[in-house]
Amino acid sequence: MAGRAQRSAAGPAPGLLLPPPPPPLLLLLLLAAAALIRTGDGQNLVTEDVTVVEGDVATISCRVKNSDDSVIQLLNPNRQTIYFRDFRPLKDSRFQLVNFSNSELRVSLTNVSISDEGRYFCQLYTDPPQEIYTTITVLVPPRNLVIDIQKEIAVEGEEIELNCTAMASRPATTIRWFKGNKELTGKSEVEQWSDMYTVTSQLLLKVGREDDGVPVICLVDHPAVKDLQTQRYLEVMYKPQVRVSQNYPVQGLTREGEPLELSCAAFGKPQPTDMRWLRVDDEMPQHVVVSGSNLLISNLNKTDNGTYRCEASNAVGKSHADYMLFVYDSRAGEEGAIRSVDHAVVGGVVAVVVFAMLCLLIILGRYFARHKGTYFTHEAKGADDAADADTAIINAEGGQNNSEEKKEYFI
Repeated sequence: MAGRAQRSAAGPAPGLLLPPPPPPLLLLLLLAAAALIRTGDGQNLVTEDVTVVEGDVATISCRVKNSDDSVIQLLNPNRQTIYFRDFRPLKDSRFQLVNFSNSELRVSLTNVSISDEGRYFCQLYTDPPQEIYTTITVLVPPRNLVIDIQKEIAVEGEEIELNCTAMASRPATTIRWFKGNKELTGKSEVEQWSDMYTVTSQLLLKVGREDDGVPVICLVDHPAVKDLQTQRYLEVMYKPQVRVSQNYPVQGLTREGEPLELSCAAFGKPQPTDMRWLRVDDEMPQHVVVSGSNLLISNLNKTDNGTYRCEASNAVGKSHADYMLFVYDSRAGEEGAIRSVDHAVVGGVVAVVVFAMLCLLIILGRYFARHKGTYFTHEAKGADDAADADTAIINAEGGQNNSEEKKEYFI
């Protein structure tokens, strides 16, 4: 027995044929089968869901807490083995090993497409085997973003329709509208084609002249993309705005015998081509000179009083601005200036008087406050020096007698 044991230890018996060594894959399977016999108490599989944009790289991590060197493998949604330990049976070369150890199997998937979406399984060969899955979610940004406008050129006061379409996204896109920096509210509709969504948002906008040249922005909120937007500039036509200004006299009254010059300015889209001056409810005086947008009266008189109107028009409409003329007497300004000077002088004198009275009141108040005290009389003179009450009465009476004795009579 001892000899046979020694022979067995030394090598095979003569004439005994050994089977060929197993291939590598078979060896791995045998190791896996052996791993199933090992106890897996206290081991836990950990993984996380993955969200990735179409065309980017997704990384799947299968991790083991409290590892005892059990085998880890990763399977695809069809339960085909992607990686068994650090070996890849699957021939999809987009899967690449990032990290392999006793406690982690980490695999990357490049150029992700929608067909890659689903559950991927992490398995741990323990007794019993453990399994956990991770979900890959693929996001698809909108393929195109377009604004359609109902009317390229609008007239102020009109309501126009704008539509913004975000095509072929996953999940569905949220569309927001802005006019300049102000957010507006649109109405959205969602259409689904297979796994893709097309969203169209409608905006109804009443335009004014202040909207001309202002951008209307369609902005997309989507987890797969940032700052995706498109815009259209509004073009709004509006009737003229008219303004009349007095060139001369620059300040002061329009007085008889002096000149008057008015100018008219008009702005609109399109720019006004027709401008004219007229006198409201009366004929224009013959001595009035109109030159383009200017009106000139060289020598004012009171018959020129009235309302003068400048009218301007374009393809959208007509507008006007009025100037009311009142001609004063030639000395009206001087008399007014004299009156204003007199009023100023009177006001100054009144202010000085009021100030002087206030100062006097303050001085008198301080004087009376200082001299306020006990009032003494001359009655019962001498009573203050008496030793007792009886002496005081005698002294008082004596004082009265003395006062009577000192009386003098004049005849």
